[in-house]
Amino acid sequence: MTYKNKFICLVSIIAIFILLYIGSFIFNADFGRTRSSLYVWLDSVNLERINRISVSTIVAEDFELIKRNNSWFIVQHGQVFPARQLRVEDFLRIFTTRASWPVRSTNVTSHDRYGLGETASRITIYDNNTVLLDIMAGYDDVMGLESFFRRAGQNEVRSGDNSLNAYLYGQVSSWLDLRLITGSEGSVLNSSDVQRLSVFTPEGQQIFTRRNRMWEITGIDIVNPDTTAIENYIRTILNTEGDSFAEIDPYEEDIFTHSRILLEFGNGRVITISFSEPDEYERRLARVSGSEYIYSIPMWTGTRLFPNPLSFELY
Repeated sequence: MTYKNKFICLVSIIAIFILLYIGSFIFNADFGRTRSSLYVWLDSVNLERINRISVSTIVAEDFELIKRNNSWFIVQHGQVFPARQLRVEDFLRIFTTRASWPVRSTNVTSHDRYGLGETASRITIYDNNTVLLDIMAGYDDVMGLESFFRRAGQNEVRSGDNSLNAYLYGQVSSWLDLRLITGSEGSVLNSSDVQRLSVFTPEGQQIFTRRNRMWEITGIDIVNPDTTAIENYIRTILNTEGDSFAEIDPYEEDIFTHSRILLEFGNGRVITISFSEPDEYERRLARVSGSEYIYSIPMWTGTRLFPNPLSFELY
């Protein structure tokens, strides 16, 4: 190799190293900026300590969530109703997961511009009377993709995913767990858990009894029971939800004598759902044994709970 070629090769190697060196600075600068935008509002070690959440907004109904015996409830109109556990967990996960929350301002004069003045929406998370997190929620950005937030009492403004809006400004009823039947610790029951189903109406009674993988029906004239239809019907009952809670005395016996569904499970558990007479809108009230709540059942749900008996015949 000639001297000229050696010189060109050496210069090329040096140039490559210089470019790599400069590139490393650019990469590290970008990485540093990205890392600095990652932020967590509340350390996840505090999750088990949280037992109360207060939410106030200027455009929706204020509400409070409380935790009792490891289950979440929502306080509404002075009454306590079961809350959707997964919804509460997803809500809290937003604050305990490190994500992109870049700083947008540290100037107190910017608060009103971002909708973060003292009248802003507010989320306060407690451990009994100890405040774990107190955060203000402001406007969306011009693209409608992010919202602005700051800790109460602090000037720093950060922005992040505006998925929180669905929790803050949706209907309070979206927090309610309106399932009539739940398993242990709120789990979902399967139709295979049911060994006998009894349905009592003013027209008579229907009793479905499991015989291995088949069903035997008494009380109605069914020659060839449709196993799939019966299993689907049981799943419908197990997954039934009301559309609201009714604020009446759950022990007002007189109104819950119109019809009844009784479920007997393989573990010996028995659940009875008692219904009131349908009103002029075909809406019913339902009371579940072992529960202190009264559920409002709309017409379309009632129709699915009390189908035509002939729908269980396999043709």
